[in-house]
Amino acid sequence: MELYQLRSFAAVAELGQLTRAAERLHVSQPALSAQIKALEDELSVALFDRGSGGMSLTAAGRQLLPDAERIIAAAQAMRSQALALRGEVAGRVRLGTVADPDLVRLGDVLRRAVDRFPLLEIDVHQEISGAAFEKVRDGELDSAFYYGALAHPAVASMPLRDFGFRIVVPAAWAQRLAGASWDTLAAEPWIMTPPISTHHVLATELFDTHGVAPARRVEADHEAVIHSLVAAGLGVALMREDLALADAARGELAIWGTGRITTCLQFVYPKEREREPAIHALRDVVADVWRAGDGARAADGTSPRGT
Repeated sequence: MELYQLRSFAAVAELGQLTRAAERLHVSQPALSAQIKALEDELSVALFDRGSGGMSLTAAGRQLLPDAERIIAAAQAMRSQALALRGEVAGRVRLGTVADPDLVRLGDVLRRAVDRFPLLEIDVHQEISGAAFEKVRDGELDSAFYYGALAHPAVASMPLRDFGFRIVVPAAWAQRLAGASWDTLAAEPWIMTPPISTHHVLATELFDTHGVAPARRVEADHEAVIHSLVAAGLGVALMREDLALADAARGELAIWGTGRITTCLQFVYPKEREREPAIHALRDVVADVWRAGDGARAADGTSPRGT
């Protein structure tokens, strides 16, 4: 069995099609098909069911895929370790990012990583926060920014900063809802993110605390969309405090009440892989960027944690 065969197996399993997998691996479709067949012959099991709609894993394929992925990851880790022994860090890291790039200082992180580790390749994947955590936990991402309270023994985390959320309403509703009860507020349409998002979890916790539930929900999967819908007068929402204050100052919406709910932005990665050179290097870059940024904020007299 060859490592390239396992890579082919994993690629076809992920993409479900020979054509797309061949494009990713830069091989011809017949060559890829032959690699899969040779691996199946060596293992004496069928890994895929072939159909007109593509290729799906058999029961045996589903059981063997995690082993193949571990072998591929181990080979990559060994290569990275060998380069590290020569004073180099190389490899490919799948990094999940959430919210807007400025919140996580993504540009600064990528610039510093490229300058310090030119052989390190970083694939950036935009995710909903809860999904980012789950993909790190399940091995689909090598690291991610994440905000929320999820925890898992297989996931290590590095806290970066606390930040708050506020309830916002359309500017035209501000006077009508001033001093309104939670029952009244819950009767308004609420703009909510998908259930897997931390934003949704925070809003649900807020409802539970006050013993209410929104009567109507409009789903939006991005903060910019939430802003647009609230500003257009379509509903109430929970919004990141820095954005809410800026939008309220421009008169685009209004902040309801004085309450706020807080959460923590973190950098998460698999605990068992934290000593891998590529992941360790990216973690150090993130830590350095946030230390530098927090130092600049402190020098300006602003708090390095929270809003």
